[in-house]
Amino acid sequence: MIRIGLTGSIGMGKSTTAKMFAEEGVPVHDADATVHVLYAGRAAPLIEAAFPGTVVDGKVDRTLLSPHVLGKPEAMKKLEAIVHPLVREEEQAFLERARSGHRRIVMLDIPLLFETSGHDRVDAIVVVTADADIQRARVLARPGMSGERFQSILSKQMPDAEKRRRAHFLIDTGLGMESARRSVKAILKALASCG
Repeated sequence: MIRIGLTGSIGMGKSTTAKMFAEEGVPVHDADATVHVLYAGRAAPLIEAAFPGTVVDGKVDRTLLSPHVLGKPEAMKKLEAIVHPLVREEEQAFLERARSGHRRIVMLDIPLLFETSGHDRVDAIVVVTADADIQRARVLARPGMSGERFQSILSKQMPDAEKRRRAHFLIDTGLGMESARRSVKAILKALASCG
């Protein structure tokens, strides 16, 4: 089974690209979506114990959690020590289901693939990219986003140029949806010929 790792900096079109792979029949494990589910389930009591007052009605309230961890590296490490192992467990369960279903190709959508050593868990890496001006316009169009917040997020991510250098495959989402779809199909064709 070939495990594709999908990553890209904020605003590069990773979620849209993951959907394109799913439309081609590739099972996708989305780390961000998994965290969302965990925050409303297994992770909630653990996070409440570590950061009291952050869970409401059994779900982690991100607005209440943020002041506890933003700009506080030790607190962020504490949160990651709770969440990352749970995400990995869910990822392993996903891979087991795919194996038992005899899937030839699966995708792990991991936002900080390189930053969290996720590249060690995949066979091929797809990086989504776009010109910096396109990225900036997309991100600043998001509700509640400011230039300062965007820069803060970028500062925690590996530079796009370095991600591109480490990629096995690139998808430039700045060229439009049809171009990205063609890239997805070409990548799957190339990987199928490897198997």
